[in-house]
Amino acid sequence: MKAMILDRIAPVDEYPLRMIEMPDPQPGPGEIRVRVRACGVCRTDLHVIEGDLPRDTLPIIPGHQVVGLVDALGAGVGRFAPGDRVGIAWLRGTCGECGFCRRGAENLCPRSRYTGYHEHGGYAEYAVVPAEYAYDIPDGFDDSQAAPLLCAGIIGYRALQRAEVPPHGRLALYGFGSSASVVIQIALHRGYEVYVVTRGESHRRLAREMGAHWTGEPGQAPPDAVDSAIIFAPAGEIVPEALRAVRKGGTVAAAGIYMTPVPELDYETHLFHEKNLRSVEANTREDGRGLLREAAAVPVRARVTEFPLEDANEALIRLKNDRIDGSAVLVMS
Repeated sequence: MKAMILDRIAPVDEYPLRMIEMPDPQPGPGEIRVRVRACGVCRTDLHVIEGDLPRDTLPIIPGHQVVGLVDALGAGVGRFAPGDRVGIAWLRGTCGECGFCRRGAENLCPRSRYTGYHEHGGYAEYAVVPAEYAYDIPDGFDDSQAAPLLCAGIIGYRALQRAEVPPHGRLALYGFGSSASVVIQIALHRGYEVYVVTRGESHRRLAREMGAHWTGEPGQAPPDAVDSAIIFAPAGEIVPEALRAVRKGGTVAAAGIYMTPVPELDYETHLFHEKNLRSVEANTREDGRGLLREAAAVPVRARVTEFPLEDANEALIRLKNDRIDGSAVLVMS
């Protein structure tokens, strides 16, 4: 199969991914093999490639927003059949035995495994995943539309749950990339009033087109106090800004897997009045199933820019430099 593989940690501007031919992977017991049709390009891929996350498996095929067709089954798989359309997401394995797994918090499992980080991902013609960690893709989405839902959507959905927006509440989104462009659709469908703070006029324009009540630049306070905020941008300096923006008892959820250092917080200014600051770590499988159900009901329509597999480096460069409105997706020829 053809695959874009990472051999060394390096800035994406140096084109660290290279196209190779390698044997088609074979599914082991309990696994399925997927013929990849589309794979979303995620900011987490940037953090893996550029070394913002601790180095793990090298060489590695990145990519964890994978949509394709099942074409081979490992021993003992009864949940899927060849030809089924499925999705592969970031979370691909947990121990199932620890206290976190037993209480429904498998996203915190200390032995969790991740696609495109611990095991090869979807920047390739084929990918393998344990069947119990694959998702049924609703019929209403084509492959490119479905791909961003499998991380941008799932993480945004979990962040929205963590933000605890009250009914008909005001929600501020900091950063307006792939995840926020999914979340705004769910938030508006739920009846929330959405404010967006993001650098780049094209992102602010897209947010307004998608229904944002107000948009502004970093450093600009929303015109009204908000009930909740989600920080999608991996910039720690936004945390105090978001905490100032929420009203008494409000909640700020930081959605990223990586963030630059958070400045010193002043207790009275930023945290008093029972304000809450929460992080988001990965997702549970129930988050994934919940997101796909709600996305189909809205229905969510991702803003997608497609790239051929061999242009993965270029897609990552454009993502890093905020030159993608919505989501970048690699499509297989």
